[in-house]
Amino acid sequence: MEISYEIRAKVLIEALPYLRQFYGKTVVIKYGGHAMVNEELKEAFAQDVVLMKYVGLRPVIVHGGGPQISEVMDRMGIKPVFVEGQRVTDDATMSVVEMVLVGTVNKGIVSLINRHGGRAVGLSGRDGDMVVAEKMQIYKYSGEDRPPEIIDIGRVGKVKEVNPEVLETLMERGFLPVIAPVGVGPDGQAYNINADLVAGAIAGALKAEKLIYLTDVEGVKDTEGKLLSSLTLRDLEELLEAGVARGGMIPKLKSARKALLSGVKKAHIIDGRVPHAVLLEIFTDRGVGTEILHE
Repeated sequence: MEISYEIRAKVLIEALPYLRQFYGKTVVIKYGGHAMVNEELKEAFAQDVVLMKYVGLRPVIVHGGGPQISEVMDRMGIKPVFVEGQRVTDDATMSVVEMVLVGTVNKGIVSLINRHGGRAVGLSGRDGDMVVAEKMQIYKYSGEDRPPEIIDIGRVGKVKEVNPEVLETLMERGFLPVIAPVGVGPDGQAYNINADLVAGAIAGALKAEKLIYLTDVEGVKDTEGKLLSSLTLRDLEELLEAGVARGGMIPKLKSARKALLSGVKKAHIIDGRVPHAVLLEIFTDRGVGTEILHE
């Protein structure tokens, strides 16, 4: 059924106050999940960020790529090992991680955006020492009367600091940065970092207006499985303390909390399985996930 002219006009009018409000503002998007592998969703995402750029926003993309890394490792006969949800990353695995994230996934996203009329530039956190990493320690507790055991998971890092100068320079020249979550350690070597954490740290360093996480779920849910359309930082703390948030939602919530405390205005955890989810969240009255506010 063809959409009437009146409905089309209402959609544009609904977007108008948001276009005015967010003009010139930075939006950091963590791109991952189903939206990265489904062809229709990939096209829709590229269209979304190009449109954002043309109407005056400044999008920055940080992408994941865990499934793609595991697929290449499988083809190479390297068995992935995970500890506490973190991929154990020895030197051989780090070479695969960097090859896949920087050499394949990143360039594919850049190419897709540019094909839709964008001016995307691919980077990793090592470029310009943008994302400085420090080694992540995993502790295993075996009893109250025993000291924790430190588990070495190799070149897995956490963000120590972000130097955003290269990003600011690119955005000032009209480019759209696409960032692979590989950081640089004090020894100059590459470190594998969770993309959620990198996105939050970059959003905080840029004092972004919004930080958006694309996921494979509707958003944040309560103990009864009901979608929470809005959360405050206090609500977020209660969810984490109560153990309601699990799995991949935990680093997203912790990253969002740190980003908001670093100056980001608002964070969003949205359903990336919905076509054009980013546009719907930013430019319509009713979004497609959970927004996280200061209060």
